[in-house]
Amino acid sequence: MSVASRIVVIGVGNEFRHDDGVGWAVIACLRERARGRPLPPGTVLETCDGDPGRLLALWENAALAVVVDAAQADPPRPGRVHRLALDGTPPGPTATSSTSSHGLGLGEAVELSRILGRLPGRLVVYAVEGADHALGRGLSAPVAACVETVADAVAADVAGHVAGHGAGGERP
Repeated sequence: MSVASRIVVIGVGNEFRHDDGVGWAVIACLRERARGRPLPPGTVLETCDGDPGRLLALWENAALAVVVDAAQADPPRPGRVHRLALDGTPPGPTATSSTSSHGLGLGEAVELSRILGRLPGRLVVYAVEGADHALGRGLSAPVAACVETVADAVAADVAGHVAGHGAGGERP
């Protein structure tokens, strides 16, 4: 796959902090599905702890990067999914403030990529509101219930990009 058509899907989080593992769970779901419903050839599935430098390296030279991460909101609605797509003009600093449960991470990676001129051609972020970010394994019921839906939306974004329209549209 050429650099110009490279696609990467990144699950951000920590599977040992309950709902913070939703990004990893979506990647695991996509990997499991690949046996019967593979993503387009050359699509890379990765997991990351949210380190800005690692995120930048994972999406560098990608035509499309799709990121799935846990989010915190006030008031929280566990399992609610937010979708943000960045095309063309990079966002300014206020558009990249972190909603991640990691404190530092995705917002900082986007801003650093913007400053360095290394944003992917298209960046789609799925932020899933969580209920429990304490130490431990397993997703809360509302977050676990949205994993398949988010995996469907990610697969649709990738397929849409490959088909040449990549506009996405409203997702969960």
